[in-house]
Amino acid sequence: MAAAAMVAAGSSDFSDLREIKKQLLSVAERSRERGLQHSGKWAAELAFALEPLPLSELPPPPVLTEEDARDLDAYTLAKSYFDLKEYDRAAYFLQGCKSQKAYFLYMYSRYLSGEKKKDDETVDSLGPLEKGQVKNEALRELRVELSKKHKAQELDGFGLYLYGVVLRKLDLVKEAIDVFVEAAHALPLHWGAWLELCNLITDKEMLKFLSLPDTWMKEFFLAHIYTELQLIEEALQKYQSLIDAGFSKSTYIISQIAVAYHNIRDIDKALSIFNELRKQDPYRIENMDTFSNLLYVRSMKPELSYLAHNLCEIDKYRVETCCVIGNYYSLRSQHEKAALYFQRALKLNPRYLGAWTLMGHEYMEMKNTSAAIQAYRHAIEVNKRDYRAWYGLGQTYEILKMPFYCLYYYRRAHQLRPNDSRMLVALGECYEKLNQLVEAKKCYWRAYAVGDVEKMALVKLAKLHEQLNESEQAAQCYIKYIQDIYSCGEVVEHLEVSTAFRYLAQYYFKCKLWDEASACAQKCCAFNDTREEGKALLRQILQLRNQGETSSTDVAAPFFLPASLSASNTPTRRVSPLNLSSVTP
Repeated sequence: MAAAAMVAAGSSDFSDLREIKKQLLSVAERSRERGLQHSGKWAAELAFALEPLPLSELPPPPVLTEEDARDLDAYTLAKSYFDLKEYDRAAYFLQGCKSQKAYFLYMYSRYLSGEKKKDDETVDSLGPLEKGQVKNEALRELRVELSKKHKAQELDGFGLYLYGVVLRKLDLVKEAIDVFVEAAHALPLHWGAWLELCNLITDKEMLKFLSLPDTWMKEFFLAHIYTELQLIEEALQKYQSLIDAGFSKSTYIISQIAVAYHNIRDIDKALSIFNELRKQDPYRIENMDTFSNLLYVRSMKPELSYLAHNLCEIDKYRVETCCVIGNYYSLRSQHEKAALYFQRALKLNPRYLGAWTLMGHEYMEMKNTSAAIQAYRHAIEVNKRDYRAWYGLGQTYEILKMPFYCLYYYRRAHQLRPNDSRMLVALGECYEKLNQLVEAKKCYWRAYAVGDVEKMALVKLAKLHEQLNESEQAAQCYIKYIQDIYSCGEVVEHLEVSTAFRYLAQYYFKCKLWDEASACAQKCCAFNDTREEGKALLRQILQLRNQGETSSTDVAAPFFLPASLSASNTPTRRVSPLNLSSVTP
């Protein structure tokens, strides 16, 4: 039987790609028969990436049992109604059916009917909804019926998957995880069960304790969960091994690699992969909202405009299309229009994570903090691992001048993205406002150590040292900041460069190091906001030199990090003296 063949997909190696292709084609068909379109599409896409099979090796149609034959007429009629989204009608004609396939469709129709009614109610009152205000009324009944079948061990892999979905919707997370693991064992080739399991795992420790089937599907699951948990290096290794195993033509894997690079903000790499994906699959809409986020970050207006027009021609009422158009209007600073398109996306799918987060950003731009908070909270309800929503909430409460609140949200964002300097700088600013300066110092130093994206951590650390009259440490931070800015070869738009030169000029002046002070003062003259101070300092130095004041020979020792920071597992680095000859604004 086909079901037995499915369970036999236990081998975790990829040596027999023909057998894997047979299994994928078979599970794609079985998923479609049960109305599981996304799982069917996923399997079909993977199968398409493998070499075609000769006629003699194509998988045989599933064998019909007596029960299947008895329920065939009712199933065929109900499936036609189901495909037309007439779920109550489909369920009515499937009452009393005994076969596994018909029973699954009966229960799934009832579940989707409840979801559709819930969504319609949500859309009618889309706005600041409190959690749990709108519920799927069918869930409790479905749970009672499915739990009886589960205890009697009468559920197949698909039935277990549906039982798990119902438990998850009722917030019975622990029970849902156990059922999804059971479903993965019963039917390892059903991607839907693996994907649901992904959404419930919150960290790597939780993953270790799961008893998962040793099948090649586990490799796809691990790659996906590593991406979700922001373990990008491990995810990319997994995807590379899947490409080497024979899935190099898989558009699913290519898109996942692009998303992974997007998550680590390797924007150039992600953009080039997305462009390659568009050539291979030009009518693809999936993941195009992520592509538009990258174009938005790079302010690529013509490319984003082209993408928006292109997706509009393909399908203007897809969630991703609405998000892309929203991003386009946001880039043009038409925030009301952008918010309108994100709202349209949420009317199409109220559980679409990206739209809630982006809508929160737009409300922030429009200074509508209460609406932004609601949008971010909805995003977190959909996916607690969305660091952008936690970070957005932190920013919102910062605007509202509620530092204890924003500290909590920034901490959550930092837990999800421990190596993201933006979260650390935000945390540092929060601690500073709460006058917890030691914690603030640690955050700024850590932000610099992990690779400061915005090049602001050292300046903030320097200003903190200034406040505490730790002039040597402040000077050290400013020196390192200037070296970092100019070593990047960036066009200096950093206002803080002039601040750094001004501080160093004054510091060297106090130390009676006239040459260094003079060099820094000359650099100050290149910036509008410090020009007059630079000139004044140069006049003072000249006057002192004319009076016979000599430069101090007691030159300060090379700078080191303060012991207070080094004590907190912070690497101590030596900073070479500032070579100003190579610095040209």
